[in-house]
Amino acid sequence: MGTIKWSACPKAEPPYPDPSKRARCGTVEVPVDWAKPDGPTMKIAVARQKATDPKKRLGVLLSNPGGPGSGGLDDALYADDPFEGYAKNIRSRFDIIGFDPRGIGRSGKLRCDEKLAGKIPTRPKNAAEFQRMRTLNKQLADSCRAGSGPVADHMDSVSVARDMDAIRAALGEKKISFLGHSYGTLIGRQYARLFPQKLRALALDSAMDPSRPDAGRFLREGSAAVEGNVRQLANWCAKDTSCALKGKDVKAVVRGLFARADAGRLFEPGPHGPTRKKVTADQLSGFLTESLRKWNPQTAAEELSALNRGRGEFSWTDSTSELAWRTVMCRDYDFRIRDWDDYRELRQQARSAAPLARYNSQALDMVLGCQGWPAAPEPQPQQAKGKLPPVLVVNARHDLATPLPGARRMAREFPAGRLAVLDSVDHWLYRKCQSPLPARAVNTYLLTLETPPDGTVFPRR
Repeated sequence: MGTIKWSACPKAEPPYPDPSKRARCGTVEVPVDWAKPDGPTMKIAVARQKATDPKKRLGVLLSNPGGPGSGGLDDALYADDPFEGYAKNIRSRFDIIGFDPRGIGRSGKLRCDEKLAGKIPTRPKNAAEFQRMRTLNKQLADSCRAGSGPVADHMDSVSVARDMDAIRAALGEKKISFLGHSYGTLIGRQYARLFPQKLRALALDSAMDPSRPDAGRFLREGSAAVEGNVRQLANWCAKDTSCALKGKDVKAVVRGLFARADAGRLFEPGPHGPTRKKVTADQLSGFLTESLRKWNPQTAAEELSALNRGRGEFSWTDSTSELAWRTVMCRDYDFRIRDWDDYRELRQQARSAAPLARYNSQALDMVLGCQGWPAAPEPQPQQAKGKLPPVLVVNARHDLATPLPGARRMAREFPAGRLAVLDSVDHWLYRKCQSPLPARAVNTYLLTLETPPDGTVFPRR
């Protein structure tokens, strides 16, 4: 694969700040299809900030921000940012390495028919719409292949893990430390299965379920997590006088909003009263999923109150993500549903798991986005021989994007896996949550390989 030729990194497009002057950029050449190592190749964009204390350097720290489909160069480009960057003791001991996964950002950006994507039914209401969704999903996949070439069929997490090892080799390192966030935890897990002897440390923040759940379990567990977060909000409102719904039964308010949505009598609030824009039950489930992803109970309660009264400030969060997630997730998980009747049963199971919230809209987006996707899921990699280091998994107790049951399964994947839990509603705990304790535990682990005691629970604050 050769070495990396480092040079100055491109300037950022306004309004984003330019990368750190300490950052350098380059590329690593890899096969498009790792099953054909002598076939066509592509370039993976890589960035680096060198350790600030070379004499005490521990090695390289690679990371992935998840998505799936998010670029990872920024982790190195802005590693020394005082707000979003790494702690000084991490930057002093590690070269910080970021990379854009294949098909993302500067590693050959995926090109698909976005107009076609906008025509796909997001919540099919009958068998005909369900079949139309499948047909259009397949056409979307075909457009990605036509616009991007064969890489569209090789963006799975196993291929990305192999790219990571090519980066390791090009850096001239015997081992890497890896920090994965959200979907990036699955990439870390795949690397551990393929190259256990090349891992110095593996920290997994907000962990995906490695057991490859089917569509039913994926949606049930995600929906149960949203349900739990609604109940967390209700508990908070019962105790905190700042809650906009103080004195009301929050669960009854949510049930009432769904009843009005089902009857076509729920409208978006305006500054002086209800507008004429109807709010559907599906939109309400989406609102609960998005507003309770992180712990911001004041805002969630205020917006629920505005919906309930028909007056006040309210905004929808655009959950539309890059199209690239389909080309990743539909290769890593088998979410195929047999037919419309199977889908209706799946929705009923979700509602049983979440009688208040009804379902997790993010999880359902992912399940439905894979229906009709032509590329079959990749086989799970076998565990290669080699001793793994201790592995640290951190997860919020109430995480609706990566629910705690999946994080428990992730920790059990490893002989010396340890799970530490933040007792709160949250997602992505390293540098991006209300408590500093998870990041401190991760940093201590990266520096010393010491994990917190098994069963550690961090308080919310």
